[in-house]
This record gives sequence, C-alpha cells and structure tokens, in this order.
Amino acid sequence: MPVWLWIQDDAAAAGPVSATAAAGAARVTATARLARVEWSMGPPGALVSCDGPGTPWAGQSGPSPDCGYVYEQRSLPERTSGTGAWEIVATAVWTVAWSGVSGGEPVDGQETVEVPATTTLEIGEIQMLVTGEAR
Repeated sequence: MPVWLWIQDDAAAAGPVSATAAAGAARVTATARLARVEWSMGPPGALVSCDGPGTPWAGQSGPSPDCGYVYEQRSLPERTSGTGAWEIVATAVWTVAWSGVSGGEPVDGQETVEVPATTTLEIGEIQMLVTGEAR
C-alpha cells in the first residue's frame, strides 16, 4: 500500500508568508516560501524529497501523484531500536527573502530555513503477489 506524504496546505504551512519590521528609519520586509519537504521515512537510505506540500490523501487508490513512499520492510523492533515503529522526520525547507532600507541604504538577502517535525508509523505486514510458473 503506497503511503501518501503531505503537510497541511495553507499559508501558514506552505506560504508565502510575509512580515515587516521597522525600527526608526530602518524597515525590512521578509517573505518565506516553502521550497520543498524532505522526508526521512525510517529505514536506512529511505529519503523522499517533494517539491511542494504534497497532495492530501482523501481515499484515492494508488500512489500519490506528487509525494509518496512504499515501505519494503516491516517496522520490526530489531529494525527500529526496539520501538516497533519507523521514525519519520518531515523537514520543511523554506526560502526566506528580505529587502528594505537600513541607514538610508537598500538591504536585501536570502536565507534557507529548515523546520523539522517528527512522528512514528508502525508497518505491521507487507504482502506481495508472485506470478508466473512455479518450479
């Protein structure tokens, strides 16, 4: 069963989000936009990078159209440091650009900000179908 990956898709979760600060004659406006979400799915090397927030699952069958993963291993205690669940880390990678005036001179720049969130997921059974001739 494919696992769909997404984060809440609203301005607070995906941007753009802007804020302006002023102090005396200095004024700067910063705007943050979600660049991508990087997912660590638990098993070694199980990394997924998605260009946006992903598509929320609403009962559709099949894999996600833009951000998903398929587990190939159960989350056995010996694979998960005894927890029986894969640790999933979703890191929202934001691009923050700013511009304004400080000391009468224009200022601008850009920064990358990473915001991680962690949860766990138990994968209890993996099934597969083998077709073809039996030998």
